[in-house]
Amino acid sequence: MKKFLAASNGMQGQFTQIVQPKKSGEKTTQSSGSFAIQRPGKFRWAYAAPYEQLIVSDGKQVWLYDADLRQVTIKQVGNALDASPAALLAGDQIDKLYELKNLTDKNGLGWLQATPRNAESTFRRVEIGLRNGELAEMVLYDQFGQTTRVLVNQLVVSNRIDAAQFRFTPPKDVDVVRE
Repeated sequence: MKKFLAASNGMQGQFTQIVQPKKSGEKTTQSSGSFAIQRPGKFRWAYAAPYEQLIVSDGKQVWLYDADLRQVTIKQVGNALDASPAALLAGDQIDKLYELKNLTDKNGLGWLQATPRNAESTFRRVEIGLRNGELAEMVLYDQFGQTTRVLVNQLVVSNRIDAAQFRFTPPKDVDVVRE
């Protein structure tokens, strides 16, 4: 993982996210979209289906835009990024924030487990699967017993990600909430 992150400060691609609820019988949800990451601290996570949502960080602020609700929430990055799995990909202090451990290879991927050092993290652990040294999958286990799989495809590793992807100007006709 460290080798993968050291190879470039940026990456972009497509994702499919599958959320498996804690209780059997509850509905599994699936969403998809695109992402871009520029270290340190900048990322864009754009959900296209089934609902349009956008999460953007310029390293100082995070914008959470829900197109259906016509609302954007703006937060200061502060420790919010540190407590999230985004810190693994967009952060620059991985060893400080997470305890890393190699796992057994499976399904053609090399696996790494990252356990947050901060007990207040919303995630118990994150498992990262690498194929040929590049990000292929993340499995996030949250504090509520829910499991989220993020499958990555069309990954492009690059030091040159368009900086405009990490800025967000709310549309004029939306509610803006600052936290």
